[in-house]
Amino acid sequence: MSMRSILLHPDPRLKAVAKPVTVLDDALRSLAEDMLETMYDAPGIGLAAPQVGVLSRLIVMDCVKDDREPPRPIVLVNPEIVWSSEETAPYEEGCLSIPDHFADVTRPREVEVIWTDLDGNAQRERFDGLWAVCVQHEIDHLNGKLFIDYLGPIKRGVITRKMEKLKRDLAREKPAPKGHEAARL
Repeated sequence: MSMRSILLHPDPRLKAVAKPVTVLDDALRSLAEDMLETMYDAPGIGLAAPQVGVLSRLIVMDCVKDDREPPRPIVLVNPEIVWSSEETAPYEEGCLSIPDHFADVTRPREVEVIWTDLDGNAQRERFDGLWAVCVQHEIDHLNGKLFIDYLGPIKRGVITRKMEKLKRDLAREKPAPKGHEAARL
């Protein structure tokens, strides 16, 4: 297992639609393990493959927040929402690709999702509460949608400008590549 870098908004890969997974192999299992490790380290409760630069329909999540409960990591290959409740609920969302920014997003309170697990078995589960929010948020990533896309244009623009500044600041902090010492003068 190894940590993956999480892409930061704005990045065009975060707005791309991910392709369906067609092969369940060791490379996919390794990617899922890396994503879980990266998610837990961040720390976060969900991560989509596009957030680590892989445009495949794969998400991982674990919404267990109580330290007295065992973790429940779930890997969902080609997840699809097949039912949503009419009842909605707002939830303050954040995103590992948009660190330190949060906003209320209203989504269906419950959803039923089908997916394939890493062993090729079809799965189906109804999620509610934080699990429902998380799975919808991560499936949005697979469709090139970010939680800020639910916000008005002014608030979305403010967050995007702050993220652009953060990315510029982070780029300035990186040392120049070897052989480019003059660039640091």
